[in-house]
Parts: sequence; C-alpha cells; structure tokens
Amino acid sequence: MILTDIMAKRLSLVFLFLSLVCCIQAQDLNARVQILSPQVQNTNKRALEVLQKAVSDFLNNRTWSANVLQPQERIDCSFVITINAWDGSSNFTAQAQIISTRPVFNTSYNSPVLSISDNNFNFSYTEGQLMDYSDQQYMGNLTSLLAYYAYIIVGLDADTFEPNGGTPFYTAAQNIVNNAQNTGFSGWRSMEGTDNRFWLVNNLLDRRYQPIRDFLYSFYLNGLDKMSDNPTDARKAILELLPLLQKVDRLAQGAVFNQVFFTAKSDELIGVFGGMGPQERVQAYNVLAEVDPANANKYENLRTSR
Repeated sequence: MILTDIMAKRLSLVFLFLSLVCCIQAQDLNARVQILSPQVQNTNKRALEVLQKAVSDFLNNRTWSANVLQPQERIDCSFVITINAWDGSSNFTAQAQIISTRPVFNTSYNSPVLSISDNNFNFSYTEGQLMDYSDQQYMGNLTSLLAYYAYIIVGLDADTFEPNGGTPFYTAAQNIVNNAQNTGFSGWRSMEGTDNRFWLVNNLLDRRYQPIRDFLYSFYLNGLDKMSDNPTDARKAILELLPLLQKVDRLAQGAVFNQVFFTAKSDELIGVFGGMGPQERVQAYNVLAEVDPANANKYENLRTSR
C-alpha cells in the first residue's frame, strides 16, 4: 500500500510537471484556416478537409516565439487558401489571404495589423504526410509558406508592443526566403517581382522603412491603446505621427511594405481621423492622399464630411 501511494504521488508530480511545461510552451497563434476550391471540378472534399486540419495544426500547435502567452493572448489570424487547380494527387495551385489583428487595450475592438494576398501560394501535399519543417533547411513549400507568414504575423504583432520587437521574427522569415531560393516555386526570389515574399521581409528589415515600424508602435502605445481614456488626445497623437509615413513614401514609393501597411490600416485611419475637427481632417487627408494614392478616393470623406 505504501509503495502504491508513493508511485501515485510520483505520477501526480510527473503530470503536474508536464502540464506546467505545456503552459510554458504556449502556442503563439490562434489561426482560423479555411480552404476553398470553387474553381476545381470534382473536388475530393475529404482530402481538402484533411489538408485544412493539417495546416491548422501546423500553425496553432507550434511555438513561433519564446514568449509565454496565456490562451487568450494568442494572436488572432486567419488563412483563407483558395485552390485554383489541383491535379487530383499532390500538386496544388493556390492563392491565400492572410489577416491578423491585435486587441486594443480596454476595448472589445480588434485592430487589423496585417492583410495580405499571396497569389503564388502553390505547394505539394499528399494526404497523411507529415508537415515537416526546419528553420535550418527547406523541407517543402507548404510548411515554408506557413512558417514564413507565421513569423511575419508574430513580428508585426511584436512591433506594436515594443520598439523593433519584430526584428528576430523577420530575420527568421528572411532565413526561410534564403533557404527557398533554389526551389521551383514562385514568390521567393527578388527577380520575380517587387511585391513578393522576398521583398516584403526585405522591406521589414531595411532601415529605410523603419519609420513605418516606429509608426506602428506609437500608433498603439500613444494612440489606440489610450483611446478609451482620452479619445481627443489619442487622435491628436496619431495625427502627429503622419510625418513618419511621409518620410518613408518619399524614400521608397510603391514598396510592398507600404502597400501591405495601408491595405490593413486605411479604413482604420479614416475612422480615427473622422472623429476630429474639419481642420485636422483636412490635414490628415492631405498626408494620406499623398502617401497612399491608391486609396485617395476613400480618404476624400475626411475632407468633405461635416
């Protein structure tokens, strides 16, 4: 009986230790994954359901940083992968929409941080195969794509909480790009275009684009996170940050980081400045229309509304 009690206590300690380890190794992402195939005829729905679960497990069951997070602190994000062609076996031609958000302090509002489309989200996958991945070498395009965007998501989120907090994650994403240079898949090489995965992480680590990262940090610290306490001062603080965006625009017009930033932030910026007086709204309009001409028609509401 005494021996049994001792063994039971030891087992209890083992289970307690394992549970603590699981808490310490908390995952970073709360990713919602959806795989669509509207253009593919005679789609094997079960195969795509298996793929969807495999992608979800890969993103959600891994630690992408050394941060200790509670379940409610995991980064909300979504991956909508649209299959455009499938050979019925293992080769998929696809595109993806990746979005991430960040909660705003003392509110129920989730602020968009990343919104990007990848039209070269092509990969090979066979039902039941292991989702092998290594930071040290290329092991397949699907896991490289997922890991790349996981690091981008975690990096951008970190930039909103700490100056240059995202740098180690962008470095990890750049390492994935370097490992994928000799693959047959598109989107990893500089010569393939100016708005692909290579150039996004290149921009994120380029000092010329540092003002956008500085903007992101102050936008939350001095702006959105203080909106519930003093919305007038918070809006004014964000308005005073706009010269940072002008600085980047004048150095590197049309860069992919600029495009990704405004895709996520244009509507939110309109909402922020829409609550200010006419003079401030016109001031915001003049800057935003200059640095983000693609959305100039949307910003027009700031100038004309009463």
